[in-house]
Amino acid sequence: MWEKQDQTIFLGASRTPANDYQKAEDLLLKYGNRHGIVTGATGTGKTVTLQILAEGFSNAGVPVFAADVKGDLSGVAAMGEAKDFLVKRAADVKLDPYDFQEFPVIFWDLFGEQGHPIRATVSEMGPLLLSRLMNLTDAQEGVVNIAFKLADEEGMLLLDLKDLQAMLANMAERAAEIGARYGNVTRQSVGAIQRNLLVLEQQGAANFFGEPALKIADLMRKTPDGRGAINVLAADKLMNNPRLYATFLLWLMSELFEELPEVGDPDKPKLVFFFDEAHLLFNDAPRALVERVEQVVRLIRSKGVGVYFVTQNPLDVPETVLAQLGNRIQHALRAYTPREQKAVKTAADTFRPNPDFDCAQAITQLGTGEALVSTLEEKGIPSMVQRTLIRPPASRLGPISPEERKKVIADSPVAGQYDETIDRESAFEILQKRASQAQEAEAKAREQEELAEPQGRSRWTLPDFGGGDSGGSPQPRGRTPSAPRPRTSNRQSVTEAAIKSVVRSVGSSVGRAIVRGVLGSLKKGF
Repeated sequence: MWEKQDQTIFLGASRTPANDYQKAEDLLLKYGNRHGIVTGATGTGKTVTLQILAEGFSNAGVPVFAADVKGDLSGVAAMGEAKDFLVKRAADVKLDPYDFQEFPVIFWDLFGEQGHPIRATVSEMGPLLLSRLMNLTDAQEGVVNIAFKLADEEGMLLLDLKDLQAMLANMAERAAEIGARYGNVTRQSVGAIQRNLLVLEQQGAANFFGEPALKIADLMRKTPDGRGAINVLAADKLMNNPRLYATFLLWLMSELFEELPEVGDPDKPKLVFFFDEAHLLFNDAPRALVERVEQVVRLIRSKGVGVYFVTQNPLDVPETVLAQLGNRIQHALRAYTPREQKAVKTAADTFRPNPDFDCAQAITQLGTGEALVSTLEEKGIPSMVQRTLIRPPASRLGPISPEERKKVIADSPVAGQYDETIDRESAFEILQKRASQAQEAEAKAREQEELAEPQGRSRWTLPDFGGGDSGGSPQPRGRTPSAPRPRTSNRQSVTEAAIKSVVRSVGSSVGRAIVRGVLGSLKKGF
């Protein structure tokens, strides 16, 4: 039985040269914000390691956020069961007593199906992450940046996808005006972005963008007895859209970085964040985005946030990010291909060597539930790598039932806060109102034009062929009935009338020029 340490998380027991488990392996809470990584092939025990880390942080009063890719992590919300292999594992690592617990869990789901909906506004996501989400070209990303700038200048909120779609459509109509101020905005670029937004909408991203937006404080709740909440994100469906998953996780980490105050090096983290399937964050990511991840990982430590990457292969994480991770847990890797062999060597080289065994060889020989462990000791020095048997979890191993999940959701401290969508006035509504007002103004202008024509005048008038007054015949415009008509010869008035008829019948400037020539010659003849 190991002596309980209030400032540590018990991970398991390491082997001695005699091949028995004699030494406790712990993670110091004060170095929990120095980040970490859990790697290993499928089926080697990564999820159980994530589970016991989440349990340890929760019992220490540290809130946790973790993605649940396969649904197995949901068992942390239920009491554990004394199964034979778990009891044996507890005895092997000298975990006595082996107590079972259920933990305070809040379930979240971007699609609102297996947990409380998580939403963010388009403005909060920002043009960089949105462009990453849609895999836009540089030119298209420039158009998105202009859309955000224009919306800000004109006082329009970008909250959901229809706001951004309306803003882009408005920009296409005003392309000449906007282009003169910000640069070229082509209809082709706008069309490509709109098509990408439509794809996102069909993939369910419309559920993510909107209000009420997630409050970071709701991820950092504690129970009355001081335990930290374990926030579990249902990610099984989200895996069908890995780009949305990666963008969401990066957005969440960025929000934590921007909102949390500086705390330096606290006695324990304020929040611990687990990136499961971390390779999805970096696959095909542009350099600018990788640099952003590296920056956030490096600086968020001072906010008291620990970031732990969970992935199959240490090569999935860029070296610049890998260098920031102080706590390392390596489960078994296979070495059948050149890339796998390279991964084994990379993993072995990241540990502080242990003279008692060959690290690279041990990685390929680890059994299920075993791992090579190296954590930060006093003064932040990495411990010598140890071959460790991971302790069994106190909560249920495996998923909970749908009925149990529904009960946890109903009893959640955030129940009812995020379930109903709020759609307040934003860019979409404002632009619709402007379009409606423009149509009304145009209709009024047409009415005024019609009313401006002289009253009592028929649009159908009779031509004046000369001659005297004949009863009720209309008088020529501009003359009174008593005004005498100038007399001219009959031949001349007929000729002039013919010339005027020709002039009226000719519509082009060339025709008018010809008629003016003819008119001049005829006048000379007369």
